[in-house]
Amino acid sequence: MTPESPPRSESPRTGASSQRTPWIVAGLVLLAVLAGVGLISRGAGDEASRAEAAKAATSVGQKQGTSHSGGGGAASGKNAPGAEAEAAPRRFDSTICWRELERFNEAVTIDTFREWATPLLASRDPLVRDYLKERLTELIGNDAAHASRVLGWAREAKGAEFKMLLSALRDSEAAQLPQVATRMMDAGLDTTLEPERRAGVLSALDTQKHFEPAALDRLANFAKDPASGEAGWAATRTIARVMKKDFAQSGDVAPYMKRLLTVGSESPDEQIRYLAQSMPMHAAPLLAEEATERYAKILTTEGNEDGRDAAAHNLSLSKDKARVLQLFAQTFKTDQSVCVRWALFRFSARVAGKDALPVMAEMAVIDPRFQQNYHDFERIYASGTLDFVRVWNSLPNQDPYGCLDGHD
Repeated sequence: MTPESPPRSESPRTGASSQRTPWIVAGLVLLAVLAGVGLISRGAGDEASRAEAAKAATSVGQKQGTSHSGGGGAASGKNAPGAEAEAAPRRFDSTICWRELERFNEAVTIDTFREWATPLLASRDPLVRDYLKERLTELIGNDAAHASRVLGWAREAKGAEFKMLLSALRDSEAAQLPQVATRMMDAGLDTTLEPERRAGVLSALDTQKHFEPAALDRLANFAKDPASGEAGWAATRTIARVMKKDFAQSGDVAPYMKRLLTVGSESPDEQIRYLAQSMPMHAAPLLAEEATERYAKILTTEGNEDGRDAAAHNLSLSKDKARVLQLFAQTFKTDQSVCVRWALFRFSARVAGKDALPVMAEMAVIDPRFQQNYHDFERIYASGTLDFVRVWNSLPNQDPYGCLDGHD
């Protein structure tokens, strides 16, 4: 079981006009595919009008082809494209061409977006969804009212539309406004919504740059609730992801660590508990006394060996190195899991470097399977390599017991 890594770029997009160009270029290719999808037009159910539109699109294509071939193209469409675009009704059907995408891109507003985007979403093309998401993010901008409107749509949307709406809202500037973030959290904690929808909304909060203590308490209390399920897992991950960003900016991890360790100790759900226990590894903070105490308890009482492994990993960054090395030596004697023992063994070197060799030698006596591992560490230290990362990278086999699952 591996917790998901923190997300990609969270920066909202700016410069709408300069950033639309690549999407329009991509649209030229995409909409050639969409032409065959048979998208449902707004207010179109009439076969004759479809045939007429298809005939018009074919005619335009023939004129463009003639122009490109160099034969008589100059006089054929000097003013025609502009005139046709102006005269065309506001509809997007199965004969969409590049002019239709340009018209959508330039004319769509927050009021028309959802209706106009529906037939495009029906194409099920991921690049079309990406374009629509980016365009909606631009339309939301830094407007709290627009963001609230999109959140309202997300409360009832399904499938690809639901994901696209939340992705756009998540990356918008408005999502950083306190009133918008509060509305998003209210929706994510709304018990009248389905768990999957709540999980999606809570995940969309992970672009926040900071959480106040009250917001952290709401998320943590919900995450450790036995009934939180998938949404509780999403809330835990969101706390951890915002913690990483806030820690990088402020250097303060304590408020987040406190809530994660509460969830990691008290949640009855093993997967949520492990996520809370392991996610601090991605921020790699030095543990203060309180966090060291709580991880020490997890190391010796957690029933899930993955959680005990994560505790050893995090404890290796404690400020109290002497205490942690002693704890590792004691726990190695009692914990029968070879994977937890491998974590205790290798992270002893992270705690104390070369000075940990006597403790590691004793571990290898208790469990002879670690004799070769001890000799490898001893040889690397004797060569003059002391930095733990370099020592780790010098090992002939970093996973001799098949325990690593990506969190190292």
